[in-house]
Amino acid sequence: MDAQNVVALAYLVAALFFINALRGLSKHETAQSGNTSGVIGMAIALIATVWLALDSDPARGIAATLILILLAIAIGAVIGLRLAKKVGMTEMPELIALLHSFVGLAAVLVGYNTFLTSVGGSGSYHTFLMGEIFLGVFIGSVTFTGSIIAYLKLSAKMKSKALLLPGRNWLNLLAIIVSVGLMAWFMNTNTTGAGLIPLLLMTIISLLLGLHLVAAIGGGDMPVVVSMLNSYSGWAAAAAGFMLENDLLIITGALVGSSGAFLSYIMCKAMNRSFISVILGGFGATTSSGEARDYGTHTETTASQVAQLLAEAKKVVITPGYGMAVAQAQYPVADLTKRLIDSGVDVTFGIHPVAGRLPGHMNVLLAEAKVAYDIVHELDEINDEFSDVDVVLVIGANDTVNPAAEEPGSPIEGMPVLRVWEAKNVVVFKRSMGNAGYAGVENPLFFEDNTDMLLGDAKASVDAINTELSVTAK
Repeated sequence: MDAQNVVALAYLVAALFFINALRGLSKHETAQSGNTSGVIGMAIALIATVWLALDSDPARGIAATLILILLAIAIGAVIGLRLAKKVGMTEMPELIALLHSFVGLAAVLVGYNTFLTSVGGSGSYHTFLMGEIFLGVFIGSVTFTGSIIAYLKLSAKMKSKALLLPGRNWLNLLAIIVSVGLMAWFMNTNTTGAGLIPLLLMTIISLLLGLHLVAAIGGGDMPVVVSMLNSYSGWAAAAAGFMLENDLLIITGALVGSSGAFLSYIMCKAMNRSFISVILGGFGATTSSGEARDYGTHTETTASQVAQLLAEAKKVVITPGYGMAVAQAQYPVADLTKRLIDSGVDVTFGIHPVAGRLPGHMNVLLAEAKVAYDIVHELDEINDEFSDVDVVLVIGANDTVNPAAEEPGSPIEGMPVLRVWEAKNVVVFKRSMGNAGYAGVENPLFFEDNTDMLLGDAKASVDAINTELSVTAK
């Protein structure tokens, strides 16, 4: 059996491991085994690819090829290890957005390399190859600039407010129509010089299109954007696989692209948004809170009073948001949870699909803090139970617990939210009353009769409650 057949078989085995990884990552209980499966699959793919590279160019020599490969691996490893040590869990969304940009850029570079080294001639194969190159560069360019804008917004290096240019959807449509025309021109060229002009023009247009698509999306909708860009990066990788004639890259790219698209659809349903509007841009552009209303005044509480409330409660639900992650409050929250459970209180978590800036982000944060999987419930699993809850602790969440979603005409009308206001008592942990949610919509929950505001740093507040409970226990 020659190297090509062995590598093809190895790629098939790696693909099966990747599929099993996706299956495992779909549940808390099997996430670790799913991650292990993905690592094994990637190891098999990497070894097979290195072997294929060493066997593919005897003229250059195995030693020279191996040195180049090891050099590339070393550079990537140094950068990756540095990022892994430096980036905290709360910064993972922006890191992932940045990594998506690398995939897009790789697809662009592969497209140009394939064009400059393989194009020439005519016939159906030539036309098909030109189409592969064009689509690969187009998708890669959109992914590259779109992911960079997402990174800048998520890392607060750019304002999260949506960029609303006049006729923005028409601009997007014009860019796509012009790109289709350039594709027809490009596919009918038979020399490098003739094809370079439409390819360069399309690259410029698609780079601007990716920038505009994500810039037109408000910061509150970044979880969906990250998921969408994940899908784009998958299709960019698949396009690169076609250009390189690499079956594994095609399979894995299709897996990432399709799963990312499906996840984006789920996220859109969770936010009552249109999936088409995400693709076309302008998603989440409505950030105005509409007509100002007087909801009255809020009531503030103290850590001591909250501790007393929890000590007398039989059933408690904790609904975290990204504010908990920013304050690094998940660890004291885990301690609070254990303390309450040990004292006989029924404690569960209610997680909104977009509670963090990344799908599943909040679940990972809680798992990292050793919160048991079986007490962490999704919105649909817990929303009907709030009327039987004694105390709800809203820690760093805003839009996901906003009753305005059930008001006609509200900018977030129809968005599924955790109905925490149905509980007997609600305590909202918030840094200050001046901070609005990502959607920019006032939250009537803060002014309800059964709601008390515990203002200040969430970690410090939970630590203070733990201290009060420990004193009470003594």
